[in-house]
Amino acid sequence: MTSLLDRPVKERTFAGLSRRRRFADRGATVLVTAAMLLALAPLVWVLYAVVSKGFTAVSTRTWWWHSQSGMTAFTAGGGAYHAIVGTVLQGLVCAALSIPIGIFVAVYLVEYGAGTRLGRLTTFMVDILTGVPSIVAALFIYALWVATLGFERSGLAVSLALVLLMIPVIVRSAEEMLNIVPIDLREASYALGVPKWKTIVRIVIPTSLSGIVTGVMLALARVMGETAPLLVLVGYAQSMNFDMLSGFMGSLPGMMYDETSAGAGTNPVPTDRMWGAGLTLILLIAVLNIAARLGARLLAPKKV
Repeated sequence: MTSLLDRPVKERTFAGLSRRRRFADRGATVLVTAAMLLALAPLVWVLYAVVSKGFTAVSTRTWWWHSQSGMTAFTAGGGAYHAIVGTVLQGLVCAALSIPIGIFVAVYLVEYGAGTRLGRLTTFMVDILTGVPSIVAALFIYALWVATLGFERSGLAVSLALVLLMIPVIVRSAEEMLNIVPIDLREASYALGVPKWKTIVRIVIPTSLSGIVTGVMLALARVMGETAPLLVLVGYAQSMNFDMLSGFMGSLPGMMYDETSAGAGTNPVPTDRMWGAGLTLILLIAVLNIAARLGARLLAPKKV
């Protein structure tokens, strides 16, 4: 067996490059793995803290079927039924308004508005909305909906503020998913004489549906945990309220804030409720994500 020095110069050079490449590959693998573990550690820590401290509250049947009506900060009992219903109603109204608008805007930017002045202006405005703080959106809706138009503070006003936060996220994620669809699919459809609108509806959107649904759920998860619109646009109620147009309304973020004001951290009763509301919100978002992914998988085009 010949040593490395006995090999030709070119072969020794390739052997050195091969060793350096393997070393660089292993080093990059170690760095990426370390970064992933570093990012995963606080997430696991937070999840463990919420589950361990909130499990006692959510493990009772009362928590899911009763409200906090008549309960005080020193009276154990009651549940989060009113807050769950309020969060779901506000999220559904927000999603019903945001999803069609966001997807239509994304379709326009990808299929019709690329390179046009209106398309560039729309992209610029979406970028601005992406960075708008939730308190600014809440104050804008308050100035328009309550102060100018004269409507009262309500759950609908909260949903309108959440729409401003949800639309840019949907537009950005849906735009990326639509751009991933191969141009060959569009050209094949046009070659068969299919109109552009039908190509978008029957080919482009179904092909990218899974990614669009993921973006929608990420946007919905973001807005369902917002607190600023709740504080500005509707008061927190400990009892049930199904009316989105009037009256105070309970919500899970509002319940966490209310329990913090009631002495969470020093008083064990509001502390348990606060952690229980946080765990309930995580479970609610997880259920919505699982349901959306299953629906996207069923609606996705089948592989032949």
